[in-house]
Amino acid sequence: MANWFRVIAIVALIVFVGVLALYARSPIQAVVFEPSGSEANAAFARNEKLAAVTTYLQHVGSGPEDIVKGPDGNFYTGYQDGRIVRFTVRDGQVLEGSFREFVNTGGRPLGMQFDVAGNLIVADAFKGLLSVSPAGEINTLLDYADDPSLRFIDDVDVAADGTIWFSDASSRFGLHDYIYDLIEASATGRLLSYMPSNGQTKVHLSGLYFANGVTLGPDDTWVLVNETGASRVSRLWLKGPKAGVQDVFIDGLSGMPDNISFNGTDTFWLAIPALRSKEIDALAAHPFLRKLLGGLPADLLVPASKLGFALGLGLDGTVKFNLQSESGVYHTITSVNEYDGHLWLGSLAMSSIAVLPLPTSH
Repeated sequence: MANWFRVIAIVALIVFVGVLALYARSPIQAVVFEPSGSEANAAFARNEKLAAVTTYLQHVGSGPEDIVKGPDGNFYTGYQDGRIVRFTVRDGQVLEGSFREFVNTGGRPLGMQFDVAGNLIVADAFKGLLSVSPAGEINTLLDYADDPSLRFIDDVDVAADGTIWFSDASSRFGLHDYIYDLIEASATGRLLSYMPSNGQTKVHLSGLYFANGVTLGPDDTWVLVNETGASRVSRLWLKGPKAGVQDVFIDGLSGMPDNISFNGTDTFWLAIPALRSKEIDALAAHPFLRKLLGGLPADLLVPASKLGFALGLGLDGTVKFNLQSESGVYHTITSVNEYDGHLWLGSLAMSSIAVLPLPTSH
């Protein structure tokens, strides 16, 4: 009997030391949060419509996060190693051998958009907010070193008046350990604007649960920002009687949204790299346990998924298109952009880009 007590005491001591080690190592300051009320309805029903994608630029680079079409007619995408690559498209197909390195930011280019002068505005997770001229000259608009309030610039869009709208995902964590922010749930993300004419930066929304994709609506009447950790898209009205009002564009998503784009007429395209974490949601009221999770390496906490998922939303936030696939042909989708009757897909996890003819129905 004494031996059993000794074994139990040793096991208890090992467990106690392990818990202490996890707690001490954890960078998380977890808070209680209310999980998103995901809607289990036909709007998010599983399907295989994304299985029909065609992939291009195989093994040119890892993690082509966003894809944009430039005023020169070429397409651009950014990779994990800092390169932004330019390539040529004809009739929805990438011309073989057409890709060339446009520039290397020396950081990690994420969301990108062209301004009216033809400069490529880049949200770089490591270098800040950048402007790249058509000749490939890099101009730093906002540097992390110059503005300590910035931590993780994630996505960007440009208004007709030149205002650059961008997200700062978290004031607590950066790209390499972003998963800790989702577990912590402290909601420190922000929506900001930068005016190139005078260099003024302004915070418009704060308290966002991992601020991610950004896009302007029709006539720049409003701006949308994805809250990845809350599975919703928030809206800030910029014009009209609601100017300055914040509301929710769509809530209760079954997945965690990344980037969002507007086709210029009637559809917002929403990239969803993963479904909500049932494990994190189950621990929403238990910050101590989530604190212990933070003691594990970030790489072990990122969920592995082969799901491809994108939604097309109407101007009223309703779901027009539900595109999914569990085939694994293209997954962990981080951006969807519509050009010339096709959808171009980017992903942090793939070593290729993908294209799908524009769907005509749900």
